[in-house]
Amino acid sequence: MDLLDRLSLDVPVGQAGMGGGLAGPQLAAAVAAAGGLGTLGLLPARELRDSIAEVRARAPGRAVAVNLLTPFLRRSQISVCIRERIDVAVVAFGGDRDLVEKLRAAGIFVFVMVGTAEQTRRAVSWRADGLIAQGCEAGGHLCGTTEALSFLPQALALADGRPVLLAGGIATADDTRAALATGASGAIAGTRFLLTHESQAHPEYQRRVLAADSTLRTTLFGLGWPAPHRVIPNAATRRWCDADGTAKMAPRIINARSAVLARLPGAASVARIQTPRLPLYSPVAPTVGMPATAVDRAACYAGQTALRMSSVTSAAEALRDLSPEGQ
Repeated sequence: MDLLDRLSLDVPVGQAGMGGGLAGPQLAAAVAAAGGLGTLGLLPARELRDSIAEVRARAPGRAVAVNLLTPFLRRSQISVCIRERIDVAVVAFGGDRDLVEKLRAAGIFVFVMVGTAEQTRRAVSWRADGLIAQGCEAGGHLCGTTEALSFLPQALALADGRPVLLAGGIATADDTRAALATGASGAIAGTRFLLTHESQAHPEYQRRVLAADSTLRTTLFGLGWPAPHRVIPNAATRRWCDADGTAKMAPRIINARSAVLARLPGAASVARIQTPRLPLYSPVAPTVGMPATAVDRAACYAGQTALRMSSVTSAAEALRDLSPEGQ
């Protein structure tokens, strides 16, 4: 399969569909228009429909992709994706055979994100069209514990000929070339596109990412989604995490039984009352429109590549920096 032709790409690079409003239509459309795979983060059904239309208007003739975060996925959002005839769906952090089959039956190319051999076998058994192999150095939520380039050969061996994109540790053209040389069909970048003008990340969040000298793998920001994630340190992690990122007992106990909250309407409103003093932290990240103080009480997701970045750029420039032909 020629993945570039199949997905209408000029560059074998995709932008991660960062949730919580970080990857909105402005970012997805800018990446798509520049020749990469722009991906919308999951939004409420009506906003998702309007965002799909906006990406199509801003990047005509390019693929429209949506990241389906299954802990928060609703039937209405699946229906929007099918009704609006999106080109690509990324099934992440869950999913099942029925979901993949329903999307594929609608003509949607389905990637499943995987981070372990067992997850890879399961995605293949669901007949996913492609895989996204995520390494543990990625920002945001994590589905594996192995570094990206170490996990990639294992994912390729199990993929049964399916295209595999590599996520985690992608910051430069050299990183993309390394992924391709190891057998990937392309690369997915998150933090590089978080640090763009089109991203909806709060400017103070972006500034903190650029100034960071470390990242933490933690479960602190797990209210409603108690899964590991990578963030930069802030006041909340300094108060409620050990030096290695391990959440202290109070947030661990609260988060462990909180998965049901992801299904409740308005659960994201918890972010408005978060404070470094209390161990109640949702997965919501600081976005444009929030007060700057949110960066010390919300999840500031970033991959280890943050330590190799020095500026906020346009999405088109970020894509050029990641292109294997660009440097």
